[in-house]
Amino acid sequence: MVREMVSAGDQFDRTHWEFIRFLRNNPKTRTGFIQQHEIHQLEHYAYMSTNWWKFRICLLDGVPAGYVRVDKRDIAVCVHPEFQRNGIGSFMIRFIKKHNPTAFAKIKLDNAASINLFEKNGFKKKYYILEQE
Repeated sequence: MVREMVSAGDQFDRTHWEFIRFLRNNPKTRTGFIQQHEIHQLEHYAYMSTNWWKFRICLLDGVPAGYVRVDKRDIAVCVHPEFQRNGIGSFMIRFIKKHNPTAFAKIKLDNAASINLFEKNGFKKKYYILEQE
């Protein structure tokens, strides 16, 4: 299986924008994000039109399998449910670490899968951010 990362300068286009929106809204992946609301197409395209350069798509044999975003050094990783547990998340984190060595991840305390993924890839817990309910 060939894994590659693409961005705006490669094959990254609005098809990939929809892939990102699909994963963000997918009930199996949405719970991992801090923001839980459904992202509508107009809202998403408005965001992506100025932030597309923060995203990389992971292709597995040419098929989108996940994405990673780095915004102000904060990493967000999302893997399509059909491709989870196949090393895609680790592949994307290694890519980001190479290109953004000072990046970090803000992860919800109840997101054990993401915590394990980042720890497995050399990240350590440093802070807890407590918010009012």
